[in-house]
Amino acid sequence: TEISLSAAGSRDTLLDYLRLSRRLTGTKEGCAEGDCGACTVLVGRLHHGHLHYEPVNACIRFLASCHGCHIVTVEHLRGPDGGLHPVQAAMVEHHGSQCGFCTPGFVMALYGLWMQNPRPDMLAIETALQGNLCRCTGYEPIVKAAFAASEAGGQNMDALALERDRVTAWLAALPRERVEVSQGGDRAILPADAADLAQVLAENPNATIVAGATDVGLWVTKFLKNISPAVFIGHLADLKRIEITPGRISIGAGVTYTEFEPFVLAHFPEALDYWRRIGGWQVRNAGTIGGNVANGSPIGETPPLLIALGATMTLRSAEGTREIPVEDYFIAYGKQDRRPGEFVETIHVPLKGEARIAAYKVSKRHHADITASAAAFRVVTEGATIIDARVAFGGMAATPKRATRAEAALKGQPFAAETFEAAALAVADDFQPLSDWRASAEYRQQLAANFFRRFWLEQSGAEHRLRRVE
Repeated sequence: TEISLSAAGSRDTLLDYLRLSRRLTGTKEGCAEGDCGACTVLVGRLHHGHLHYEPVNACIRFLASCHGCHIVTVEHLRGPDGGLHPVQAAMVEHHGSQCGFCTPGFVMALYGLWMQNPRPDMLAIETALQGNLCRCTGYEPIVKAAFAASEAGGQNMDALALERDRVTAWLAALPRERVEVSQGGDRAILPADAADLAQVLAENPNATIVAGATDVGLWVTKFLKNISPAVFIGHLADLKRIEITPGRISIGAGVTYTEFEPFVLAHFPEALDYWRRIGGWQVRNAGTIGGNVANGSPIGETPPLLIALGATMTLRSAEGTREIPVEDYFIAYGKQDRRPGEFVETIHVPLKGEARIAAYKVSKRHHADITASAAAFRVVTEGATIIDARVAFGGMAATPKRATRAEAALKGQPFAAETFEAAALAVADDFQPLSDWRASAEYRQQLAANFFRRFWLEQSGAEHRLRRVE
C-alpha cells in the first residue's frame, strides 16, 4: 500500500503511527528506547540501487525518516498457502512463545535473518537476536525455531521476494527533492542531498540533525524533548559512500554500523567482536557512525576506536569544509567543535598497516548494553621496541580521551609484559572517572589497568579470557 501524508511532526514515531493510525497492533511497545525489540519491523530501502530489508526498532524510528521506505510489519507475514509463515510455524512448533508480548518482535528479527541468511549458524542466530528480550522462554525454544525455519526454507516464494522488483521500481521512481512536512508548527525536513543539507542548516542553524535516531529517539520518548525543526539525513545517498584510497578509508557520516561491518571484517578484524556489541542488530541497522561521533557522548563506542586509529573528520557547511582530528572534535562534556550550520560529512580512518590493534568494552549485559568503560589500542613495533602507541578510552572522562601518560609509558620501551604493566599503573594518572549506576570510579580505574594487561596477554598468545574456577 502506498501511503502519502500531508502532515507529520518531527517527533511522530513509526510505532505510534502503525498502532494508532493504521491499527497494526502486532507491533508492540515495550521499552520505548530501542532496547527490548518488541516493536521490531522490517524497513526496506534502496542502497546503491538494491532493495535491502533490515529489522529496526519502530519505537525510536521517526515517521518522517521513513520517506521512500517499504515498511513491513508482522501482519505482512504469511505462508505460500496463506497460512503461517515458516518462521511463525517454527515458533509454534518449538514453543517459542509463552506470554506472547515479545513474540512479534522475535518473529520479525528471525524473519529478517531468514531472508538474509538461509543457513545461519548459532553465532548468526544469537547475533540476530541480540536486540530482543524475552522474560519467559529462556531463548532456547526461539533458537530452535530459528534453525527449524531455516530448514523449512521457502525464501524464493516469500511475499517480499515476489514483490521485490515492483517495490524496487516504485522506490526508485520517487523524486529526489527536498521534503518538508509539519504538524501544528512541529517541522520535519528531508534534504535532497548533502549540498541541500548544508543549505537547510544555513537556513535553520539550530535544527536537530537526525540520522538513525538511536539516541535522538530517546530524547523524545524518554525526555519529551522538542527537536523541531528536525533535519533527517538517513536517506542521503551521498552520506553513505565508503571509499578506499591508498592509506585510508573514508566513511560517509550516514553509513550505519551494519553497512560498515564487512569493512571492519576486511580491514580491522581484531575489532569485529567489539563492533558487534554496539547495540543490538536493530540498533546497528539504524545507527550511524557519523551520528555516534557527532553527538559527543563520552560512552559512544566508535570514538575510542577512531581516535586510537588516528581518524580525522570532515565538517561541512554552506561556507565550505574543514578537516580536523576526531580527538579534537570533543572539547568538553556536551560541547563539540561543530559550528552553527555545520554537519559531519565524512570520517577518514587510516588503514592499520603493521600496527597491532584491539578494542574492548565492558558493560552490565554482554550484548545490547551501554558501555561502562571501553578502550582501543593501536601499537606499532619495530623489532622488539614499541615506536608508537595510541590508546583511547570511553566512559573514563567527560569526553572520549587518549591515555597520554600510559602511552608515554609504552613508547620507546620493549614490547614486554613489564612495559604493559607499567602502562597499567600509569593510566591511573590519566583519568578521574565518576561513579554512576553503570560502574564505580574504582571499578573503572581497575578496568583501565586491566585493558593493558589483556592487550599484552592477547598479543603474547597467552590465555586472557576470564574463566570460572570450579
